[in-house]
Amino acid sequence: MGQKRALISVFDKRNVAGLAKDLADLGWEIVSSSGTAKHIREAGVPVKEVEDLTGYPHLLGGRVKTLHPSVFGGILARRHFEGDKADVEKYGIPMIDMVVCNLYPFEETLKKGAALDELLENIDIGGVTLIRAAAKNFRHVVPVTDPEDYTAVVGEIRSEGNVTLPTRERLAVRAFLKTSYYDAVIHEGLSRCCGREEPFGPLRVLPLAKRLDLRYGENLHQRASLYGDPLEHIPWKLVSGKPLSYNNLLDIDCAVRAMDLLHADCGCVIIKHSTPCGIALSEDAVEAYLKAFDCDPVSAFGGVIAFTREVDLRVARRVAEQFSEVLVAPSFTEEAVGALASERPNLRLLEWGGEHAGGTSLLRTWSGTLVQEDITPPLPDPDSGEWVGEPRGDLWADLLLAWKAAALGKSNSISIVREGMTVGLGRGFTSRVDAVKWACMQAGGKAAGAVLGSDAFFPFPDSIEAAAEAGIAAVIQPGGSIRDGDIRDVAAKLGISMFISGWRTFRH
Repeated sequence: MGQKRALISVFDKRNVAGLAKDLADLGWEIVSSSGTAKHIREAGVPVKEVEDLTGYPHLLGGRVKTLHPSVFGGILARRHFEGDKADVEKYGIPMIDMVVCNLYPFEETLKKGAALDELLENIDIGGVTLIRAAAKNFRHVVPVTDPEDYTAVVGEIRSEGNVTLPTRERLAVRAFLKTSYYDAVIHEGLSRCCGREEPFGPLRVLPLAKRLDLRYGENLHQRASLYGDPLEHIPWKLVSGKPLSYNNLLDIDCAVRAMDLLHADCGCVIIKHSTPCGIALSEDAVEAYLKAFDCDPVSAFGGVIAFTREVDLRVARRVAEQFSEVLVAPSFTEEAVGALASERPNLRLLEWGGEHAGGTSLLRTWSGTLVQEDITPPLPDPDSGEWVGEPRGDLWADLLLAWKAAALGKSNSISIVREGMTVGLGRGFTSRVDAVKWACMQAGGKAAGAVLGSDAFFPFPDSIEAAAEAGIAAVIQPGGSIRDGDIRDVAAKLGISMFISGWRTFRH
């Protein structure tokens, strides 16, 4: 069989000297390049240089080291092909039985804000090629890309005489994952650096790195993890409480979208099942919370509460009176954190500073992956939309809040707002008129003189009739129905002022 040979070329040198020593003790010859060879030699392990195989020194300042037929012929040769064996014998190519390689730190270099020239110098060429070649020929060559695998590889050689086929298959699949991820990060990084991003181009490559393992998914039978763009940081910090769950993260997504829409005011939103069950604005955070809670106290149980202002001890003590899963705010005072950690140790406290990750959203379906822009909808402008009936500038603040509340709810979404707080919310209905009727029923007598917001147009006048019957004074909606003329006529007849914003805000 001849002597086994390992080519070792790594940027991350963790434990590599130990691996080289173990392989040498097992009778393997070690071949390496430049810094890796020096590192191994300093550990007292005999090592040959790559140039001893190729007959060429490192060229172009180290850019060309392993790219040579004497290296890649020894990796790619199929031991059972007569033609390959003939070429190996004819050209005196030494066989390579293991490739140990990891890559230049492009991702880390990008994260520290390096300029384009430095980024380009940290794009590994030879290393990626070594890994791909070894992984392609894994039946004959062991591809090792992770220091975590060194012990297992050496253990199998000691116990089995060689690395087993199942382990080779696992290592090969991992190797291609590493190179594909590496290339995806390069594409993403250079696209941003050069201003060449194409979110809706003919191809889409998205590098994702695991951030959290979650206990389970939406239900106990589903596994789940949180992944994120490695070039972006998580836009929140868990200050206190239990680890976050899958459903927590869905609710938090709706909560921070609400905070984004409400950030100009002191506001509170309560989320349940990724849709609002109460929203309110006030000069005082405690009052905003109490008004939001009052909209639907039953649904608020076990929800996510978000504030657009810092949570202090006074707010914390009031929130602690009710059971909730997560409390989100731009910041918490030390006293608030201490009190909540003591009184509600399982309550998750999340700091969100106003950032959001990514400019597009991706949704995996059985048909494929849907990609769309993930941007805050444009706010209605009283000077650019259209009033039907008497303009109600005196109700504009409530109309704007009603529009925001409807935009945050699951469609069909209807919100009723009175004096800076939601008093009725119809969300997730398959019929818009039923959403209106539910919101009016929830609002009860508070609907009289209140305003109503809709995330999409009214397909029939029946919704306006139901709103008028409840005493709604004004409506904000995008328009766009083929029956818009009928809707306008009914609103005018029933004395309801209506603002047509022109923008739909579906959330499916």
